Amino acid sequence: MIVKETKLKDCYIIRPQVFEDKRGYFIESYNEEAFQKATGLKINFVQDNESKSSKGVLRGLHYQRGSNAQAKLIRVVRGKVLDVVVDLRSDSLTFGEHVSLVLSGENKIQFFVPRGFAHGFLVLEDNTIFSYKCDNPYNKEAEAGIIYNDRDLGIDWNFSTDELIISDKDLLLPTLKNAKL
Repeated sequence: MIVKETKLKDCYIIRPQVFEDKRGYFIESYNEEAFQKATGLKINFVQDNESKSSKGVLRGLHYQRGSNAQAKLIRVVRGKVLDVVVDLRSDSLTFGEHVSLVLSGENKIQFFVPRGFAHGFLVLEDNTIFSYKCDNPYNKEAEAGIIYNDRDLGIDWNFSTDELIISDKDLLLPTLKNAKL
């Protein structure tokens, strides 16, 4: 596995080793010992989530507040997404900054996002299957988010807004300045 830290501390791009031949491929999608050795982080994942979405679906930017914050290990099983995270750690030098990258079933890149980040993704291909591990269970009372098009964040989704499919709930999310962190 190749692990590269992004400009956001403790936020990593992970390229697992892929073994391919005429039969298909094999990857070890997660190995706790190898992950700890590569990142120096001890994470105990307790929940796996998966979604299937059509092209144009934008989910996010979501996060869990306080002691319910979640670290995530994200990957795309099939299809392609533009994945975006925003640093919400008030004591961080990169507070309010974001990183985005394309994750796909083809490139098999994984994205580790520590606690204290908002996360969202835009689906770039129909029938995309998105999967992620969390180190804390979901808690409805702790859910929060930031509107995807917050001008202060300056996220370039590189997609026509007329073609976006966004839940009514996500369209009502506040800006970072007005969010409950």
